[in-house]
Amino acid sequence: MAGQSLPGRLAELEQRFERLAGQLPESPEKDAVSILHGMIQEVWRTIAPTQRAGAPAEKAPVDVANLYRLAPSMGGTAENEPLSLRTTAPDFTLRDANDTEVSLSDFRGRPVVLAFYPLDWSPTCSDQLSLYEAEKAEFERFGAQVIGVSVDSIYSHGAWAAVRGITFPLLSDFEPKGAVSRRYHAYRAKDGFSERALYVIDGDGVIRYAHISPQLDRIPDIYELFDCLAEITGRPVPAKSGDERANGDRRLEQTLAGVEG
Repeated sequence: MAGQSLPGRLAELEQRFERLAGQLPESPEKDAVSILHGMIQEVWRTIAPTQRAGAPAEKAPVDVANLYRLAPSMGGTAENEPLSLRTTAPDFTLRDANDTEVSLSDFRGRPVVLAFYPLDWSPTCSDQLSLYEAEKAEFERFGAQVIGVSVDSIYSHGAWAAVRGITFPLLSDFEPKGAVSRRYHAYRAKDGFSERALYVIDGDGVIRYAHISPQLDRIPDIYELFDCLAEITGRPVPAKSGDERANGDRRLEQTLAGVEG
């Protein structure tokens, strides 16, 4: 961070980084560390002038967790039809944000909610997956595992999950690009990413619910998932009023307000 005076602790850490960086072998891990170092440098360049002038440090101008709100909108009509109900869900193996292989068959014996979505960091995807995270207790009550799948890399998944607070697996359908999405009739070849598609798969690996949103920017009704899980498990659906069921957007807005607060 040449040309800028660093506070004692930060200067000490900077010196330690410079000593150790040259000892690291070339690898994706070294690249990730270097990127993080660069991010810290940029943050310091932003706040250092105000600190040197004696002004209190200001909050970063952009809230990364809500950066998706500034992203271009994503629209378009569905291009595919989902797989048929009561058919066997294709098994697959993909890597999660920790570079660990995850297979659909790992969850045999319990329901799986499989959510294909276009891209990390995009507007509607951020809202949709944050909703599922906020409703995690309901999915757990049914013994169901939520899994997100997109064509993003494991590194994008890791960063996005961290800033959005998503704890369920996000799997990378990165290479061959969209291979699993194609098997589930969820890949948009012209766009290079997935439809907004949902499947509920029972403990025997059979598709019990299949939905592709008619519009990319439309989040499916979460109560349809709960209804299907209730049918599979015999457990009751969450308590709700008629107004809430008639207007699914109300639950989404209330949930996301809590997430972002």
